[in-house]
Amino acid sequence: MSQASARILSSGMRLPPLPTIRDLVKLYKLQAMKQLSQNFLMDERLTDKIVKSAGRIDQNDIVLEVGPGPGGITRSILRRQPQRLLLVEKDARFTETLQLLRECARPLDMEVEIYHEDILRFNIERHVPDTTQRLHLIGNLPFAISTRLLINWYEDLSERRGAFRRNDTCMTLTFQKEVAERMCAQVGSEQRCRLSIMSQIWTEPVLKFIIPGKAFVPKPQVDVGVVKVIPLKRPKTELPFPLVERVMRHIFSMRQKYCRRGYSTLLPPEGREETTQVLFQRADVQDTLRPFELSVAECLRLADAYAEHLVAHPEVANYDYRAPKQPLS
Repeated sequence: MSQASARILSSGMRLPPLPTIRDLVKLYKLQAMKQLSQNFLMDERLTDKIVKSAGRIDQNDIVLEVGPGPGGITRSILRRQPQRLLLVEKDARFTETLQLLRECARPLDMEVEIYHEDILRFNIERHVPDTTQRLHLIGNLPFAISTRLLINWYEDLSERRGAFRRNDTCMTLTFQKEVAERMCAQVGSEQRCRLSIMSQIWTEPVLKFIIPGKAFVPKPQVDVGVVKVIPLKRPKTELPFPLVERVMRHIFSMRQKYCRRGYSTLLPPEGREETTQVLFQRADVQDTLRPFELSVAECLRLADAYAEHLVAHPEVANYDYRAPKQPLS
């Protein structure tokens, strides 16, 4: 057992002796599957650091871990002694190693639940119906679903549903370094994109540290960023999530052109230039800025202007510039 595994818990109890994650991977012949974007993190110092980045985890808290795999981060979570730990793992090959961790946690009065489900379809409200306990979302996310999952969670946050019925549910997650940097990118950064704006409307994303790719097995082609995503007590808009997402997607569809170019594709060709100019004036935004030069506030003023335009012209909501012959209805 490693030194980290033998760490004394605050209660004076400790996790029972366990084989290392590397040994378990060899014992059960667990190979990472490329089609599932799997990369195992073996270094317990790093898994401890990821969980430490989540902040305080109290004994009354619930933790949901996404994609625990063989259980590296899981061990580090168990050392913090949450009341409940939900493990959502799509790959059933990890059942035995996760069951071993569950048995080790039982004497410490920690409830560990294992679900072999796709996190994109996992019903958090059904499994965590009570909102009196704080929930933490932690995970070494598969690269293939990380952005999609994050956007889904932002929508849940905007609607105060799912994992975000309370306003203190934080996410501590791994992403490709480039994605992590985009989430946190500020005005003027070449990394600033739609994901930057969406992340900063409802949350405060904080890049905690970078993990070199060589720390993973198999080694990915990129380094990995650990980001803590903290929900804002007051989101920066009350507009419907789909409308905001649509406006940001259009604005950033032409990153290197003036922001009016992408924004104008929200509107049908008839009178497009004139209407675009009016909406930019209404939003008090300079239309010759590049998208990555826009602040969150400016982006939201453009979304507000578009929403106001839809009140007078509801048929525009159905317009799709990729199908220009599509009639408005």
